[in-house]
Amino acid sequence: MKNTAAFWDKVSEKYAKTPIANKEAYQLTLNKTRSYLKPTDHVLEVGCGTGSTALLLSDSVEHITATDYSAGMIDIGNRNARQQGITNVLFQQAAVTDTDVPDKSYDAVLAHNILHLLEDVPAGIDTIAKQVKSGGYFISKTVTEFGAGAPLKWRLMKKVLPLMQWLGKAPHVSFMPIQTLEQLIISAGFEIVESGNYPKDHISRYIVAKKL
Repeated sequence: MKNTAAFWDKVSEKYAKTPIANKEAYQLTLNKTRSYLKPTDHVLEVGCGTGSTALLLSDSVEHITATDYSAGMIDIGNRNARQQGITNVLFQQAAVTDTDVPDKSYDAVLAHNILHLLEDVPAGIDTIAKQVKSGGYFISKTVTEFGAGAPLKWRLMKKVLPLMQWLGKAPHVSFMPIQTLEQLIISAGFEIVESGNYPKDHISRYIVAKKL
């Protein structure tokens, strides 16, 4: 965990300046996420990075707690919130599997582009399940296993990933089959209400699950 946090601390400023690769797809899933939220909701976003998504969604909910295990990412999130005058987003340094959050605290938990970076995905999903109220939502977007039909840049990246990780230039990444990921979510006490790739050839799976 320390090594992972150190990696993201080191790249946090560069990460903050990197433009969104596919703005149309990002906006589509952002709008989908917004459609499941209510003005009275208290939301948790895990693996929030520099907080861009939390800040964009802040006008749709009562409050967002945005967490990341990188202190560098949290510092940037706080800085951006101050610059934008947003006061209903609380940034906190925490891992996805931290268990000091009371059970059923949130109307929704968001996990965008974080589950595939966890070393223990089932433990992360189980922790999240405890934090969502009955009838609440778990909304995630996760890199999943892909084959020869995936875009060339992703296939090349997967080939060089082990070397990059050995050099300390890349974090841990899991490429889990979609069916396995969805079954983990279902087994944690959720019903999947929406699942898809946007666009269709993208390697990230967008999943909306309702807590039973």
